[in-house]
Formats: sequence, C-alpha cells, structure tokens
Amino acid sequence: MGKYLITGGAGFIGSTLANYVSKQNEVIIIDDLSMGKLENLSLGETTVFIEGSVTDQTLLEKVLSENEFDYIFHLAAVASVADSVKRPLETHEVNFESVLMLLELTRKYQGNLKRLVFSSSAAVYGDEPTLPKKEESVIRPLTPYAVDKFAAEQYVLNYNHLYGIPTSAVRFFNVYGPNQNPESPYSGVISILIDRYKKLLSGENVNFTLFGDGSQSRDFVFIDDVIQALLLVANEVSAIGTQFNVGTGKSIALNKLINTIDKELDLKLPIDYGNERIGDIKDSVADISRLKELNYKPQNGIQDGVKKYLISKGLCT
Repeated sequence: MGKYLITGGAGFIGSTLANYVSKQNEVIIIDDLSMGKLENLSLGETTVFIEGSVTDQTLLEKVLSENEFDYIFHLAAVASVADSVKRPLETHEVNFESVLMLLELTRKYQGNLKRLVFSSSAAVYGDEPTLPKKEESVIRPLTPYAVDKFAAEQYVLNYNHLYGIPTSAVRFFNVYGPNQNPESPYSGVISILIDRYKKLLSGENVNFTLFGDGSQSRDFVFIDDVIQALLLVANEVSAIGTQFNVGTGKSIALNKLINTIDKELDLKLPIDYGNERIGDIKDSVADISRLKELNYKPQNGIQDGVKKYLISKGLCT
C-alpha cells in the first residue's frame, strides 16, 4: 500500500485517478471545489478529502509536513484557456505560483518521494503548424494558460535536475469521459456535446455553438487511457525528469466527431457556427512515441470512447 497526494482530486481527471488508486492505497485529496465535485469521489476509509486551495501555503505546508507520500499528482489548475485570457493574474497564481510552492515544500519535507507528476497541456505547442506534436517540437504558447503550463512544467523538471526530486510531467491533449462536468466553463467539447444530446433526447429545444467552421481537429483521449498513462509515468524510472504527450496519436475534425455521435444516437444536433475564439488552435495531434516506450497502449479509439461515455450517461446500450 502506498500513499498518494492528489491536488485537484475532485475534478474530472483527479477524481478518476483517486477512485482508481484508493482501492489499494491511502489517498489525500486537496480541492477547492471551484470546478470539482464531491460526488465524483468514492470516499472510502483510506481516502481523506480536504477542501482548500493549492494557493494556500499554510494548508500545503501542513499536509506535506505531516505526511510521507509515495506519489504526488499535481492536477489542480484553472483549466480554461479562455479564462486565462480574461483573468491572467488570478489564473497565474493557481497555474504557476502554486506549482513552485509545492515543489519547494516537497523539497523540504518529502525526502522519500517516489514521484511527483505534474499535469501540463498540449496548449504549450500553440499554433506552430508541424504535426504531430513531439515533446521536442517548437513551443509557442499563445495564452497565459499555455505560458504558465510550460513555465511550471520546466520548473518541475528542473527540480529533478537541480535537486534530485523525482519529477515527471504529462502534456494532456483533449481528455474526455465520465465525471467531466458539462456545466463548467472549463469543460471539454465532448462533455458539452453529450450534454446537448441528452437534452435533445429528453425533448428540449437545444443547439450547440461551434466556434469556427468545425474543420479544426483534436486528439481526443479517453480518461481510462489517461489513467494508464499517469500510472506508467509515475512508476517507470526512465520517466524521471521527462515530459510526455498523453493522447492517442490520432485526431478527428469536430464536424466528423459530431457526425459520429449523430449516427450513434440516430439524431441530428442543431449547430450554430460562431467566430473562432482568441487562443484556439486549428489542429492538434500527439506524437506518443515517447509514452509508448513505457509500454503505453491506448485502448479506446474515438468511437469506442464516445460509446462508453454515452453508455455511462444512459444514452445508449
């Protein structure tokens, strides 16, 4: 049995990870519930939930000084590109300053840590056109969110090189699956789409606003494959001091994605086409060669993943 600290552990990715590892391990979760939900968590005897912010130094110091962790997953973030454009100072405090504070407290108190894994983002690549994106591709962050993620990621990896703290970073592409909150402004496009289909099936008059012409493409990765990737990165010695793309290596245009769900549900979702948003990227797909070297094998293509998501929402069988 190991001991885990998961920040942002009531959120989409964090809660899925927490529910998985808490079956056989002790888990402490820190989340301010600004985006996460307690009902996402299966709180058992080995799980402790602390409502609080990762920007609270007193709280973090208490948790890190009073516990000896095997693994720390820093998933807490303001995970919205658009929000970072509107509120750069506030999002910087969460997305960068809290990371540096956590690293310093880890250096001070966690001498036996096996791994700290930081959640970065494919947003760091920006609009540099070369595809697929490799970890060593040109970095061209276009928003405060992307700048903070890249800067924090580099600090995380440098704390390994400079101080010997066993750190790794993952650059998430477009993660989707159950527990993703469609009501959140930070949510992914698939969860919002499925929410619209659910309302359409119940007889509501709904439509979906697509920013741009729908030809933009994304590498959508199902949550189960993300958990596989996180645990591989956390446990493989060769992953220390390194960053990894987490995706499927395949992309799909949003128009084709919508058409796929239309066919699965035998529905036609009404679409409103809006202007492209500042900071949005046209096309994105991951090169996952580095992660595959850790024996990563994505199990869910877009059709399989979407079907599992729809089943989890009771929309199909």
